Amino acid sequence: MPTLLYYPLVRPPQEVLHQALLYWDAIASVVPGDPGIYEAAVSADLKDLEERGLYHPVVLGTEYRRPLDDDAEQFPVLLQELGELADRPPSPQASVMDAFVFRSKVGHFLQGEIVRLGLGRRLGGSGMWDGAGLAASTEVQLLLLAALAQEVASKSADRAYTPYTDQRSAHETSLRPLAPATGVAAWRVELGRLMPMPAPATPTSEVLAFRDWYAAERERLMGATQTMLCELRREWEHPADVLERMRAGLKQAREDYQAAARASRMAWVHRSVSVTVGVATAAAGALVVADLAWVAGIAGSIGFNLATREVRPLFRARNEHPFSYLHQVDRELG
Repeated sequence: MPTLLYYPLVRPPQEVLHQALLYWDAIASVVPGDPGIYEAAVSADLKDLEERGLYHPVVLGTEYRRPLDDDAEQFPVLLQELGELADRPPSPQASVMDAFVFRSKVGHFLQGEIVRLGLGRRLGGSGMWDGAGLAASTEVQLLLLAALAQEVASKSADRAYTPYTDQRSAHETSLRPLAPATGVAAWRVELGRLMPMPAPATPTSEVLAFRDWYAAERERLMGATQTMLCELRREWEHPADVLERMRAGLKQAREDYQAAARASRMAWVHRSVSVTVGVATAAAGALVVADLAWVAGIAGSIGFNLATREVRPLFRARNEHPFSYLHQVDRELG
C-alpha cells in the first residue's frame, strides 16, 4: 500500500494519523531540513511512530526529493498562478502575510520570484524561525505546499507517496483548473463509508493494536480499494465494467472489515474521505459517461459514491496527475 503524504503542515491531526495507521502503509510529511527546527516541528508521537517504521519524515535535498527550485521551467503552471495572484487587485485577505514557508521547501529561485512579485518577504533576525524562510499569505503558502506535495509524490523513487490533506482550501488549490483548456478529466470517489474511523479521542495505542490484530482484513480492504481506483484510471471509458468486475471482492472485503471493527469493541464513525483520480489519457471533455447514474448505483451498492470533475495539476504535463485525497474531519457521514 502507498504511504500517506500529509500536507500542508508537518503535524497531521489525530484523525488523519489514525486514518494512515489503519488504511495506509505509513504516514509521511515534509519536514524542515534544519535539525534544530526539525526537533521543534516534529511531535513526540511522530518520533515514536518513526521508531516503529510508521512515520517517514521527508527532508528535501536528497537525491530524489529537491525543493521547488531545481528547474523552474518544470513548474510553468505554478509560476503562472503566482503571476496571476500578483496581478489581482489587492484584497485584505491576500495582503496579510500571516503564513510561513520554510526555506528548505522553496529554493532560491522561487523565493526570489515570490519576493519580486510582492507575494512574500524574507524573514531576518536572530530568532529560531527568523531567516528560515518566507512570510506570505495563506493562499500563497497553500499553493506552494500543495505543489510541493505533488512534486514529492511524483519524484520519489524509494517509496510510493499519495498527497493527502484535511484542508479543503489546500486540496482545491492543488486541483482547480486555471481555464478550461488547462483541465484534465478526473473521477471524484467518496470512500468514507468504506473506511470507518475510530471515534475522536480514541487512544493511538488502541488503533495500533487494531492495525496489528486485524492486519489481514484491513490489507484486503485497502488492496481492493487501491486496485479499483487504479482500474478506474486505466479503464476510464468503461467504469461500469470495472465496478461490476470488482463488486463481489470489494463487498466481501468491506463486510470482513466491518466484522473486525465490531469485534474490536472500539467506537467508530464515518468521515468524508474523497479521492480525486486523474484520468491520464482523457481530455477534460472526454470523461462523459452516458450511464453515470447506473455507474453511481453500482458504486453505491458497494459502499461508496462516484462522480466526475475537472482538475489541473500544478506540476509538469497534465497526464501525470496522481491520486489526491481530502479528509474532512468535521464532516460526518450519516
